[in-house]
Amino acid sequence: MLDTGNTAWMLVATAFVMLMTPAGLALFYGGMTKRKNVLNTMGMSFVAFAIGTLVWVIAGYSIAFGEGDFIGTGKIMLNGITDKTLSGSIPELLFVAFQGTFAAIAVAIASGSMIERVKFSTFCIFSALWILVVYAPITHWAWGGGETLNFGEMDFAGGTVVHINAGVAGLVAALILGKRAKADAGVKPFSPILAVLGAVLLWFGWFGFNAGSQLASDGVASNAFLITNVAAAAGAIAWLLAENIMYKTPTLIGGASGAVAGLVAITPAAGSAGVDGAMIIGLVGGFVGFISVNKLKNLFKVDDSLDAFWVHGTVGIWGSIATAIFIAPYLMADDYNMGSQLVSQIQAILLTIVYSAVGTAIVFYIASFLGGGARVSEDDESEGLDESTHGENAINL
Repeated sequence: MLDTGNTAWMLVATAFVMLMTPAGLALFYGGMTKRKNVLNTMGMSFVAFAIGTLVWVIAGYSIAFGEGDFIGTGKIMLNGITDKTLSGSIPELLFVAFQGTFAAIAVAIASGSMIERVKFSTFCIFSALWILVVYAPITHWAWGGGETLNFGEMDFAGGTVVHINAGVAGLVAALILGKRAKADAGVKPFSPILAVLGAVLLWFGWFGFNAGSQLASDGVASNAFLITNVAAAAGAIAWLLAENIMYKTPTLIGGASGAVAGLVAITPAAGSAGVDGAMIIGLVGGFVGFISVNKLKNLFKVDDSLDAFWVHGTVGIWGSIATAIFIAPYLMADDYNMGSQLVSQIQAILLTIVYSAVGTAIVFYIASFLGGGARVSEDDESEGLDESTHGENAINL
């Protein structure tokens, strides 16, 4: 039966998550890019939300949550869903809207790996195709009833579905695109202030992201709300401590990145971990993100512009594994087996990595063909994509 309390909470949670992409992520990424590419970078988050919303209701939701074993079918253009149709105790139309915000932010996260050199037209096409070909099937296997490739993983709010998936997609796109012009190396971020503000908006929206994934206004949602906050705080402190130890300069961008890392890490465990587990997951998530960005990234020599893989990918892997380890006693099933659950988590992680990598490569090449190429010209890259692509500047002096 329809529960008005649950419905009211999910309306609010959906609005929280909506805020994350065209506002929170746009500001976070925009603040960390170069001055000549700020609007283009923010525009990718903005357009990803717009395109993601349309693609989701046209076919993405059907693939992810329709009837079927490998992929879902039967709900194209939300066929058969009315204002009376329920998903649990909330209207299915509301569930469609909530899940659509997840699809949009996933492809927007991946944009952080390819900014400052990818064609805007190509990214727009890529966004639509990626949600349909990569994101929606993985969602179906994890949450939508696809039994063939469901390993019984615990992913409460998108550790594999959103973060590992988007991180791998970003890494693959960055590999295909190649490195940015060397002349731009070492140029400082446009605005740490905007980056921190964006991170705080992401932190705020993440309460809807995680607590909303319970689809109810109850104790589990309350627990998810609390430990989301705890893990974010722990991640921020961990990153700042690591910076202070390594470089003697704890930066605000570092603290903001640590908070995001803590949020990524706790996402799959938000429905099962307790406060103590959340502290550990967030602290380790902050350290993993710091080491990935400052050490591992240099080893692999991949120009992941804003570290989408090195934060969302690596930390998402940690969070998905930690989900099987740190479970609050009051949320643990009587027959829970940590060993078998760890195997399930690793299987789901590997499936996500392989499918996302292959699917993203195929989709990116198709998008590049349809969009007139993958990269902007050298002249446009040198001038900056704000002016060359959009005819605008972030600040008009």
